[in-house]
Amino acid sequence: MPSAPRTFDYVIVGAGPAGCLLANRLSANPDVSVLLLEAGGQDNYPWIHIPVGYLFCIGNPRTDWCFKTEAQPGLKGRSLSYPRGKVLGGCSSINGMIYMRGQAADYDAWAAQGNAGWGWKDVLPLFRLSENHYGGDSEAHGGKGEWRVELQRYRWPILDAFRSAAAQCGVDSIDDFNTGDNQGCGYFQVNQRAGVRWNSAKAFLRPALKRRNLTVLTGVQVDKLVVDNGRASAVSARHEGNQVLYTARREILLCAGAIGSPGILQRSGIGPRPLLERLGITVEHELPGVGGNLQDHLQLRLIYKVNNTRTLNQVANSLWGKMGMGLRYLYDRSGPLAMAPSQLGAFVKSDPQQASANLEYHVQPLSLERFGEPLHGFPAFTASVCNLRPKSRGRVDIRSAKPDDAPIIDPNYLSDPEDLRVAAQAIRLTRRIVQAPALRVFGPEEYLPGPTLESEEQLHEAASAIGTTIFHPVGTCRMGNGPQDVVDATLRVHGIDGLRVVDASIMPEIVSGNTCTPTLMIAEKAAQMILQGTPRLAEKNRQQALPVT
Repeated sequence: MPSAPRTFDYVIVGAGPAGCLLANRLSANPDVSVLLLEAGGQDNYPWIHIPVGYLFCIGNPRTDWCFKTEAQPGLKGRSLSYPRGKVLGGCSSINGMIYMRGQAADYDAWAAQGNAGWGWKDVLPLFRLSENHYGGDSEAHGGKGEWRVELQRYRWPILDAFRSAAAQCGVDSIDDFNTGDNQGCGYFQVNQRAGVRWNSAKAFLRPALKRRNLTVLTGVQVDKLVVDNGRASAVSARHEGNQVLYTARREILLCAGAIGSPGILQRSGIGPRPLLERLGITVEHELPGVGGNLQDHLQLRLIYKVNNTRTLNQVANSLWGKMGMGLRYLYDRSGPLAMAPSQLGAFVKSDPQQASANLEYHVQPLSLERFGEPLHGFPAFTASVCNLRPKSRGRVDIRSAKPDDAPIIDPNYLSDPEDLRVAAQAIRLTRRIVQAPALRVFGPEEYLPGPTLESEEQLHEAASAIGTTIFHPVGTCRMGNGPQDVVDATLRVHGIDGLRVVDASIMPEIVSGNTCTPTLMIAEKAAQMILQGTPRLAEKNRQQALPVT
């Protein structure tokens, strides 16, 4: 028997970065009731919180939905694993913890496409509002927010040498990637607190759980939205074996991510008519762009064997090394267990004609064939490089009306010739850096893709063979006012009242960097827009916001 309906002012679907922040901001006023629904479980798995534990969270069904892409023609027919967080905190519980905003030009381009209020000068205060930067308040950073940003607590000589080699190749060393122009090479700042992962559940959700007007439910599988006379009025879901209807007096806020949010819309009859009719779903509102415009950063993981130094490969493959890592982490929360997956970064131009840096490096003192597999038995480092502004576009669609059926994820990697051209340039640039004098003492030897591949065609083939996702899907509920756009500049779904999408899926173009912190900014802006619609609540929210704990 279906359980009795439950009613709240706001129903938030998805407790990832956006959902956790929204739940905090909206529930800060006791005059409104907020429900946060999460399909996954609690974030109480120990490896979530130990930074290097991402190796045990990605591909683990306890913490990852373990999606797969469709076979990719541009990747020699390979199907890639496509991790998505399956716990409170969403992908912030399993990602690389890198604090990155992107470039000022990214957001100015969003605004130039007709999305008023989304330029760099508009969003910078939002980044600062949620930020708890180790350096405190400054023109570029905020020191009073919840989203903790710290320096990394461990360094490797091989990474210092890579940074020096990059400088010898004209890539200046910088200390901060987050001032609007991230060109240069330096160490990533990370979302950690004293050597422990700082996910969005810790930052935003836990301080708000003491509020009586906030309800958080895990293990809730959303079937679809209920649409009455053009208004999204309720969420139909399964919880603890029961079919439940959660009604929203004010708004439903989809925060299920670039894969989850378009799927919920499509199952609700909001999306491309041909898809919905083929699956036997009643078309509530035709929106052709739902699920389209999928963008992702494809990384090329170039691996180099080295000598005369230690990398995580040797340490992690030694019993004494593992014991040493554990003891050091227990002692002061430092050492290899405190590592972010990628410690050193670089933003560079693939060629001088680029207006700004269009390549991002994630340099790691380790190597492995693919995530989820053991580290190599030889000392090595990985210089992973991705095209920040890919031209290729894919889509994500539901496979059926059943929410348990995994989605059809088709990123369409390397389908645009420009992406192949940039990939070849990226491999050549990486080789030039690795051959610089600063790295010669380590005798780097190219393991992947292989030094004999040199022609343009061979490098295209190499990119197809080694390319893999860096886990940054965006754009599938694109913001704008065109025929393929899904939400307007206030994130309201076109043609449906009472419904917004608030996550990375609204990005018109992918940002030039990692996507977690930009997603939090999107949620911060959404919260302000929602509260501005009710001035009395906005004032109370300002007065009663909880202090950082």
